[in-house]
Amino acid sequence: MSAPHSEPAPAAPFFPAGSRTTAVPSLVFSELLPAIDDQAELLVTLYALYLAGRKQSGARWFTAAELRAEAPLARALARLAGGVSETLERGLAGAVERGTLLRGLLQREQGELAVYALNGPSAAQTLSGIGASEIGADDERAPVAVAVNIFLLYEENVGVISPLLSERLREAEAQYPWPWIEAAFREAVALNRRSWRYIERILQRWEAEGPDVEAIRRTAESQGRRSLAGRYWRHVRH
Repeated sequence: MSAPHSEPAPAAPFFPAGSRTTAVPSLVFSELLPAIDDQAELLVTLYALYLAGRKQSGARWFTAAELRAEAPLARALARLAGGVSETLERGLAGAVERGTLLRGLLQREQGELAVYALNGPSAAQTLSGIGASEIGADDERAPVAVAVNIFLLYEENVGVISPLLSERLREAEAQYPWPWIEAAFREAVALNRRSWRYIERILQRWEAEGPDVEAIRRTAESQGRRSLAGRYWRHVRH
């Protein structure tokens, strides 16, 4: 007599209840997927949608460094010929040429830095709101001025952003008022304590005890607005 047949245990749901969702325009499926033949461009485009969806409205612009710091994207790009850096740049260039991303150049003391935004209905408003003007794929030199975000502050004053740290920076930018973040970086620079752990402790202390507003003002005056973020300090949002 044969043993009774038993059904295999159902697999655990890949998308569990409560999973975070990302809005993806229908044109991605109807127009982009059939048209894109470069995996690097496809990966970068999809992850740009994901990254922009996690940013606050009006601040949905990003740099190549932000994308490079995203571990899942880096792992996917690493499987393509050329390595992470080369495929990331190729993907960004392809998306700009296709028109899915807009690009601008930030002039700073260390050299030019490319910034990107999804080419949606609010892209022009986003760029103009941060003092930038959009440029196309064929425009090689079009310097713009851009508002500082926490990623640029960290790169300028602490160092390279790791994938693990990128999420903590993004959470801090959403949690704390922007003047606190500016002042915490400024205090760390003044004391030569250039680490995220130290900066985060300052923010946590101010959240618990309240910021010393007068000390923040004195520190800003003593340090000078150009000392922390170079030429683009005057464009920091308030």
